[in-house]
Amino acid sequence: MPPLATAGTGPAGTPRRRYRTIWISDIHLGTRGCNAAMLVDFLDRVDSDMLYLVGDIVDGWRLKKRFFWPAPHNEVIRRLLARARRGTQVTYIPGNHDEMFRQFAGLDFGGIAIRRKAIHETADGRRLLVLHGDEFDAVTLAHRWLAHVGDAAYTFLMGVNRWFNVARRLLGLPYWSLSKHAKARVKNAVAFVSHFEEVVAHAATMRGVDGVVCGHIHTAEIREIGGVAYYNDGDWVESCTALVEHGDGRMELINWADEMAARGRPLALAA
Repeated sequence: MPPLATAGTGPAGTPRRRYRTIWISDIHLGTRGCNAAMLVDFLDRVDSDMLYLVGDIVDGWRLKKRFFWPAPHNEVIRRLLARARRGTQVTYIPGNHDEMFRQFAGLDFGGIAIRRKAIHETADGRRLLVLHGDEFDAVTLAHRWLAHVGDAAYTFLMGVNRWFNVARRLLGLPYWSLSKHAKARVKNAVAFVSHFEEVVAHAATMRGVDGVVCGHIHTAEIREIGGVAYYNDGDWVESCTALVEHGDGRMELINWADEMAARGRPLALAA
């Protein structure tokens, strides 16, 4: 692995890692499941020339039902805006949970470009389609009511996940996603994820690009499907992952929960 360039210092004077590009999505600010403190820790330790916010940054569905916005959620917004002011090229692609911002596609606010989709060219010359991915989810498109029912069930599971991790913290154990573990072992969920990945990869092929970057399904992945590079940057509710591009165009998934555990950082729970 080539050495990473640094950009200033992070907490306690530690060097900040610098990447060419960072993709993050599915933060779900405004929900109890959002691991905002963990994301703040990530943003305090990394920098990039370009940053893509690939949808579901704010969860409008939950905020319509009940307002929840603790201090760590403000800190996430503050850091994202600060990056744009410092010259990072920030592109925001709203998803289905923050679809209220799609009406502003094509406009720039505070140095952040709002787009429905984007084409990213990597350092090694590959063209990647960047989109949230909900447009390929049949449930979201055809049965919106069912999507909301599923969202309610998911919110309940994340509540269980939160208290599960409270118990782990008391035992001195790092963050571990119960919901991610369950989803990986439920046959129907596995089949849905696999089908979603194949449909998205096919859409990239039809658009004549070399690969696709998306979010939406909260399942971080890098793999090749039919000659197309498929990248999913994961989420900050279950896996706490980001997709990054190194200076030479090499792509990598970063699991921040694992990194925090490796350096002995106390468990960061959703606020």
